[in-house]
Amino acid sequence: MNQIEISQLLLALLPALIVGALAYYFFKSFIKSEEGRRRFLLVKDNQKTALPLRLQAYERMTLFLERISPGKILFRVKPHSDDPVLYEQLLVKTIEQEFEHNLAQQIYLSGDCWDYIKTAKNATIGLIRKANSLEEVTTADGLRETILKNMIDKPAPTDAALAFIKKEVRSFI
Repeated sequence: MNQIEISQLLLALLPALIVGALAYYFFKSFIKSEEGRRRFLLVKDNQKTALPLRLQAYERMTLFLERISPGKILFRVKPHSDDPVLYEQLLVKTIEQEFEHNLAQQIYLSGDCWDYIKTAKNATIGLIRKANSLEEVTTADGLRETILKNMIDKPAPTDAALAFIKKEVRSFI
């Protein structure tokens, strides 16, 4: 084979190589877009089932925060005796039970949201304990009054967590 035959062979193969390269490129991009489409449909289907569960978790945690809000828990949980220590224990026990009842909801919430909720719960318990440690609190009703007076001056610890939940729910609806 001489050089002329080799060059003619290469010229004859050149269109086939170009067509082969173009076919490879188009098939590769088609497969990539199909994979993206399948992934999108899978995420969309998962979102159809996950979104209601997430919204339900946010609703339950909103209810939890409303129920442990100092102003509301004091009216909902009445003291059994006049002892402020027993009433403090009853309030803390009620908050802890509410929290444990909703513990599984954390899998549907973001880490930041769950941290806000835990902080609100702990701050509410701290507020109750701090109010009971004051010397002027001698009765359960006195504890209730002290907590309510403290709430007049500043917002409830649960307000920040509720605002965060509302903001987060708005971001994915």
